[in-house]
Amino acid sequence: MSATVQKKPRPTTSAMIASIAGEGQRTRPAPFGHALVAEAEKRPEIVGMTADLSKYTDLHLFAEAYPERYFQMGMAEQLLMGAAGGMAKEGFMPFATTYAVFATRRAYDFIHQVIAEEHLNVKICAALPGLTTGYGPSHQATEDIAMMRGIPGLTIVDPCDALDTEQAVAAVAAHEGPVYMRLLRGRVPLVLDEYDYRFELGKAKLLRDGRDVLVISSGIMTMRALEVAGALADGSADVAVLHVPTVKPLDEDTILAQCRRPGRLVIVAENHSRIGGLGEAVAALLMRERVQPVFRQVALPDQFLAAGALPTLHDRYGISASAFADSIRTWLG
Repeated sequence: MSATVQKKPRPTTSAMIASIAGEGQRTRPAPFGHALVAEAEKRPEIVGMTADLSKYTDLHLFAEAYPERYFQMGMAEQLLMGAAGGMAKEGFMPFATTYAVFATRRAYDFIHQVIAEEHLNVKICAALPGLTTGYGPSHQATEDIAMMRGIPGLTIVDPCDALDTEQAVAAVAAHEGPVYMRLLRGRVPLVLDEYDYRFELGKAKLLRDGRDVLVISSGIMTMRALEVAGALADGSADVAVLHVPTVKPLDEDTILAQCRRPGRLVIVAENHSRIGGLGEAVAALLMRERVQPVFRQVALPDQFLAAGALPTLHDRYGISASAFADSIRTWLG
C-alpha cells in the first residue's frame, strides 16, 4: 500500500523579496507613492528625494508627476540627508526615501546633527524595515527603531497596511518636525479598512477587544495579530489587538488603560529586534507606572538573521501568523 506525500512548494529566490501579503489577501499598489503625489498637489513645498532607489521606494510615481520637484542624489545616503536638511531650511518639505538600513546605519549622524538637532521638517521614509527582505543582515533593518528612538524630538511611525500608509503620509506632512516612517512598498496588504480605522499621529487604536490576551503591536505585526486573533477565536483564546502605529511619542494613556485591565496576558508584537523597540518601550512604561501584567514579546531575536525565503524566515524567527499563534497557545498553557 503506497501513500502520496504532499510536499510544500519549494520557495524560489523571488521569495526573498516577496510581498508580505498572504495568499488571496487584498492589496493596493504603491500606497506611499500615490499618497505622496496626492499630498504634493495640495502642498507645493513637498519635494521628493532619494538615493538611487526611487523604483524600490515607490517614489518614481512622484518623479513622474512632479519631475521638477524630484531630486536623485545617487548612492550617497549621507548626502541625501544633508541635502534634505538644507532644503528644509529653505522652506521645503523633503520626503527622503531609501532602504531602512541605509537611512539609519549609514546616515545616522547626518540625521542626528543636520536634521533632528535643528528640528527640521524632513520626512524620512525607509523601505524594507525589520525582516521584510531575505537578503541577510546587510539589508535587514532589524534595529532601526532602536537607533532612531534615541534621537530627541524625532517622531517614529510604523504603519500596518496600505490604508495606514496612505493616511500616515498626510498626517506626517501636517506635522511640523522630523519624522522617521517605516515604508511598506509595492503591493501592500489592505486590512484596516474592515475596522473603521483612521490613522492619528501619536494615537494607538483598539481594533478588537478580548478577555484573555492583549496584543500591543505595530507595523505588519498588527495584521498578523488580527489573523492570529481570528484563528484562536475557535475557543483557544479571546484576543484583543491594540495597534500602535506611532512608536514615538508613545500613546502612554491608551496603553496603560488597556494593560490595567486584570487577567490578561500582555504581548508586544513587532517586526524588530526585541532590543530597543516597541516591546522595551512598553515594558519600561509599565515598570514606571507599576502596572504588572504577565508580559511577553513576539519579536526578532538579538542576532544577525539568516538570508532566505521570507516565509521560511518568518517561521524560523517566530513572527509568522502560525508561529505567533503557537507562542500564545504555549504561554496560555
